[in-house]
Formats: sequence, C-alpha cells, structure tokens
Amino acid sequence: MKAHRGVVTCAVMLALAAVVPSALAFDSSLTFAKGTYVISGEGSYGKQFNLEGFHDWSEIEYWNLGARVSILPFGPTGPSVLRGAFEVGLEPLYQHYTGSWRAFWAGLVAVSRYHFLSLGRLVPYAETGAGAGGTDLKVREIDSNFSFLLWAGMGASVFLTDATAVYIGYRYEHNSNGNTDKPNRGWESHVGLVGVSYYFR
Repeated sequence: MKAHRGVVTCAVMLALAAVVPSALAFDSSLTFAKGTYVISGEGSYGKQFNLEGFHDWSEIEYWNLGARVSILPFGPTGPSVLRGAFEVGLEPLYQHYTGSWRAFWAGLVAVSRYHFLSLGRLVPYAETGAGAGGTDLKVREIDSNFSFLLWAGMGASVFLTDATAVYIGYRYEHNSNGNTDKPNRGWESHVGLVGVSYYFR
C-alpha cells in the first residue's frame, strides 16, 4: 500500500514537473511582436482631489467603462530592464458621475502604453491618454457641453495565457474645456482601474 502511494506521489510530481514549466514559459517577443493587435476592456473608479486647495470644490466621484483597440507598431525594443514594447490605440470611454452630480462624459481617447518585458508574465506599464468628448456636468470647476480628458498612469498586467492578460493600474486624470467656454477652472482626480486584454495577429 505504501509502495502504491509512493508510485502515485512520484507520478503526480512528474506530471507537475512536466506541466508547470510549460505553463510558466512566456515568450514576450512573440506576444508583443510587431503588428500584434490588442483588444482591451476596462472599468475604473475616480475621485476628485483638491490640487490647488480651493475652499469651494465639488468633490466629484465617477466610474468609467472603456473598450480599447490597439496595435503594437514596433515590437520589443530596448536593453535589459528597459526592454519593452509600445502600444498605441483608441478607446471609446464613458464616464458616469455619481453622488450629487448625476451627469456623464462620453468621448474618444487616444492611448499610448509602454510595456516593460523583463519580468516574464508580470508586465508593468506606463501610459498616457488624451481625448475629447461631450458632457453635461455642470459644476463650479467646469460648465460646458464639451471637455478634454488627459491622463498619465502606470500599472501591471499578468498574462494568464500567452494571449490573455488581466491588469490593474492608477491614473492621474485632468478634465477641462481648454478655455473654449467659461468657467474653466478644471479639475483633477485619482483613478484606480482593472481590465483585461487579448493579443492577436
């Protein structure tokens, strides 16, 4: 009986030894090859912060839904820990304001990301975004039917397969109408996000 258990244990260990390396193996040069397309869906939550210390501010809160279509135009480049790949894409984004402000922002954002590829399946990234859209948010910081959205952020993806990744991140976001209307004090927010991406050629 003990010998049988020993055989079973060895068989399980050998099976795991065969499976685990293939599961952990990840060739970023293939996943992030030049010409690869990326489809991403994400959700986020944001809250205004009082950057300039105004005594009268709106304490805006909101959630976002976005769907991004991107391409990797160059493939992996750079040395050592800086080795990475650029992603550029467009993201239709819907921003819904909650709490005291029942309003929305909806528009199109151009997004760029740089993925750092030296850590295997864990892929940190840095990103920027710039977009324009319509809004019905009427607050002391901004009161117009149109505004610009700008952000910079960072985060990390974990690749569950060679083509599928989940990610979490942080964004510093700015919203204003670019002085196309008044008032235009503008406002800033901290944003946390989660998403999933699919890479294909």
